[in-house]
Amino acid sequence: MQVRADALILAVRGHGEHGAIVRAMTAGHGLLAGYVRGGRSRRLRPVLQPANLVIGEWRARTEDQLAQLSVELIHSRAPLFGEPLPAAALDWVTALTAASLPEGHPYPAVHTALTGVIEAIEAAPAARGWAVALVRYELLLLAQLGFGLALDRCIVTGDREDLTWVSPKSGAAVSRAAGEGYADRLLPLPAFLREGGMAAWDDILAGLRLTGHFLERDLLTERRAETLAARGRLIDRLKRAVA
Repeated sequence: MQVRADALILAVRGHGEHGAIVRAMTAGHGLLAGYVRGGRSRRLRPVLQPANLVIGEWRARTEDQLAQLSVELIHSRAPLFGEPLPAAALDWVTALTAASLPEGHPYPAVHTALTGVIEAIEAAPAARGWAVALVRYELLLLAQLGFGLALDRCIVTGDREDLTWVSPKSGAAVSRAAGEGYADRLLPLPAFLREGGMAAWDDILAGLRLTGHFLERDLLTERRAETLAARGRLIDRLKRAVA
């Protein structure tokens, strides 16, 4: 097994005294893991920063063996980790992707969307510039992994208009009329997820609550506490930023 490709660093875990196991996202091969010799060294720690873009070269004798990985930095996003809100967003989106995707399966739509979210955070560190894209990325990830939400019509009446709720059990939309009297059992469906465009902060937070419910229930069934802690830090910082 030999792969050489541009890759986004997603997760880094120390291994042994000096090495690190790195998980990175490529366009053509999906999520790949590899062992970086000296990955905890002063020279390589700034390179192996989540959200950094690198050229990675994976080499293994068999497909079942953990590959040896060498990396060359293309673009560093380390300066963003000096800002609390962008840092929390990058921590979450990379941790989510690393925890959700199976290794060795290409997901080109996920790679494109992840690149777009990270670039949006870099281009506009203020959350209004990337928060909507982040919610849409979470929704896309659910769909790509087989847990997509059905937001195009009411599950009760079949109507396509005035969809204001989502069933937390089925993940399907519910119209205002069909949901009357059941609001406390349903999740709000913000308009921007149906109509596109920008969104007010209340709608963005509602969107994060919606996707968060299904991410926790359907995707993050392993390592859930560790990964969701990153999301909790992001939500807290968003709420403080817009208070």
